[in-house]
Amino acid sequence: MNTTVLAFIAGILLLLIVLWDAFETMVLPRRVRREIRLARLFYRSLWKLWLVVWRKVPGKKARESFLSFFGPLSLLLLLIVWAAALILSFGLLQYSLGSVVEHGGRATNSFTYLYLSATTFFTLGIGDVTPGSQLARALTAIESGVGFGFLAIVIGYLPVIHQSFSRREVSIAMLDARAGSPPTAGELLRRYSYSLGLTELQKLLADWERWSAELLESHLSYPVLAYFRSQHDNQSWLASLTTILDTCALLMTGPVDSCQRQAELTFAIARHAVVDLAQVFDAPPKAPEIGRLTAEDLQKLRPNLATLGIPLREGAEAEQRLTQLRALYEPYVASLARSLYVKLPPWTPQGPRKDNWQTSAWGRISGVLQEASPAPDDHE
Repeated sequence: MNTTVLAFIAGILLLLIVLWDAFETMVLPRRVRREIRLARLFYRSLWKLWLVVWRKVPGKKARESFLSFFGPLSLLLLLIVWAAALILSFGLLQYSLGSVVEHGGRATNSFTYLYLSATTFFTLGIGDVTPGSQLARALTAIESGVGFGFLAIVIGYLPVIHQSFSRREVSIAMLDARAGSPPTAGELLRRYSYSLGLTELQKLLADWERWSAELLESHLSYPVLAYFRSQHDNQSWLASLTTILDTCALLMTGPVDSCQRQAELTFAIARHAVVDLAQVFDAPPKAPEIGRLTAEDLQKLRPNLATLGIPLREGAEAEQRLTQLRALYEPYVASLARSLYVKLPPWTPQGPRKDNWQTSAWGRISGVLQEASPAPDDHE
């Protein structure tokens, strides 16, 4: 088998692989279950390389900042890889089919075919290298159309990614004043321990049911969004989702009422999201390395639930019920946290901490804000 035949086969295969991979990633609005996929291999390899460099970065904040660059930068690098692969594939086809290329009377070499392919793909129209046969002209026209279509899809793809990220972060930012920084189920219940708090909590869970459904749809369609990190290092989409799951698990162990029903609905879609995302990122469920809920934490949660009118049941049966609910999602969120290098929140606040809205880049602000809290019985 001579080199021209090999170049033709390689060009066709590379062209089909890249076009299909780009279609699945940017156009097809559903999860694609394929073991061998260019984008999947790209992100896995680049993430491993990124973590090697990350471990050498000094300082906690610098390391977190370094991780935050991965999502947006990897997206741009993937587009560059696709474009380079398409240019190479058409260059191989021009070479393998023996296309005549006019190049100022000089001999045509491999670089000339790549140069022609690049100028055609980006529709530069310089004209110093032109196709000199019908076959070369046909390939050039096809590549020009592919390049134009690729650019159009990319222009529409990037805003979709940014809009999905922005919608995700709005609810996460709003949770700051409702559940603390980082968010915890215990703080969320404490801040809703007031008159009509149960009704407001039910509305919050309904909002997070929709948020979880949007997260499931957007992050399965565009898994790169999972690498996009929040503005503050003590917030993340996984930590917020875990807090909501913790809260729902607690409410589901109490007496049956309207809030428990809403907790069951929110729990179902939130758990669905973490299980499917764990599958996408090939993160098999594993128990957390450190127990998240201790007996002391559970005792701290009882007064807040009692104030809401949802007393936590006593005895082994109630603890078994809570353990069963936790087993449905904790192994998945723990595995995702290890894969994405995100911290999981505790069940209760670990000591007094200021919320993000109470802090400033210039240090603590006024004494009024330092003492303010969304809840009437501030413990800070």
